[in-house]
Amino acid sequence: MSNLIRNNAIVADEWTRVSPPTLGEEQVRKQAGKVVLFKLTGEESYSAEQIAQTDIPAQGKILLPLAVWLARRHEANNALEQRLEKGELGIIVATHESLEKLVESVGDINRLPIIAIFVERFADGRIFSLGNLLRTRYGYRNELRAIGDVLRDQLFFLKRCGFDSYLIRADRSAQEALSGLQDFQQPYQAAVDIPQPAWRRIPR
Repeated sequence: MSNLIRNNAIVADEWTRVSPPTLGEEQVRKQAGKVVLFKLTGEESYSAEQIAQTDIPAQGKILLPLAVWLARRHEANNALEQRLEKGELGIIVATHESLEKLVESVGDINRLPIIAIFVERFADGRIFSLGNLLRTRYGYRNELRAIGDVLRDQLFFLKRCGFDSYLIRADRSAQEALSGLQDFQQPYQAAVDIPQPAWRRIPR
């Protein structure tokens, strides 16, 4: 069964996610006796070798990592650009990656039928900021999807930041997560989904 929630329902996923191959062990640093993964703004998500070896399906709707799109969008007679024009290509942005690079590469950001924000860890709050920026600063109007470590408790707040579809983590139930979108009926603060605060919306 699908784990994708869109428009308050569980739906089939028509987009194929493209992932670069794993080449050897992921590089880590050790701190205070623990293994910690560092992915900071400006750090490359994938190596040049991984990007070059990424297998991109020739047909169907694909979600392509931003790093792969930036490196390969002009190769093979602009095939990826052509698929973008047909509405068959969306972009995955990791939380440490630059929205500016995405916008520069596509010109009009609304050429993209879907943007997916990948959050590696539930506690990474940058996903909320990125969603908000896409809807407000960049005026993105199409599907904005949360993927990765996405759990029920986040859904209401992701919706407030402009997300409208959510790929629930594979080991959790999308059916159980659905109710998270209705956790609060009258949020006090203004946000992307409701631009006015409660004191302006509700007559007293």
